[in-house]
Amino acid sequence: MFPLRDNIPTRRFPIVTVALIAANVLVFFVLQGATITFGGAQFDEQANERVVEYGAIPYEITHPGTGCEEVRERVACEGQAGVTGTPDPQPPALLTLFSSMFMHGGLLHILFNMLFLWIFGNNIEDSMSRARFLAFYLLGGLVALAAQIAITPDSTAPTIGASGAVAGVLGGYALLYPRARIVTVVLIIFFFTIVELPAVLVLGLWFLLQLYSGSAEFGGAAGGGGVAYFAHIGGFIFGLALIKLFANHPHRDYQASNRLAVY
Repeated sequence: MFPLRDNIPTRRFPIVTVALIAANVLVFFVLQGATITFGGAQFDEQANERVVEYGAIPYEITHPGTGCEEVRERVACEGQAGVTGTPDPQPPALLTLFSSMFMHGGLLHILFNMLFLWIFGNNIEDSMSRARFLAFYLLGGLVALAAQIAITPDSTAPTIGASGAVAGVLGGYALLYPRARIVTVVLIIFFFTIVELPAVLVLGLWFLLQLYSGSAEFGGAAGGGGVAYFAHIGGFIFGLALIKLFANHPHRDYQASNRLAVY
């Protein structure tokens, strides 16, 4: 299932949320060289090289001073067995912690991340100052990346995507507005229906799915498919744990629109 919208009105235009969406889209089409095709998105010939350069590679983070580059369609890093020579100059690893949050692996990847960011991010931004929201979003992304690196410290696969930062937003929303109503598309085999569900149910099920998938990947019961489940888990827990420190003026009466008038 996936959400379409919520029922909490915002008190001001979500400038930071829109700016973050615009930045993600700009990076996708300009830096990554994506073009829309009938099959989804197609990247230019240098796309993989840019992902290696600006994606967050766990090995580079856990082995400071080393560099990685693409060699014959695989990522090779200094210090690994069988790897010789020095890679071409690379962006600082610190930069990749942030640049990786704005890169995506395909059209559906960015579409779903931006959909979730728009639906839930505008209300989280509305619950705090814009500067606080930007800090909350970026810090959530860093914590999410740290969680993934902690599980796969020697991985040379670049980690990219806004999913970890968005997961922080989802965790914050689940704690602030658990009884908000989310218009959700529910798929049942070949059929689908649209229903209104409590936010705690929609986001709770999403989190349980990440836990299940991450546990299966960690235990070797299933392939991860390139999805950074532990980044999702870490980001969501961050949002749950710290949203109250950031949200200094949330909607106190966000359920008022669902109440019947009494005469």
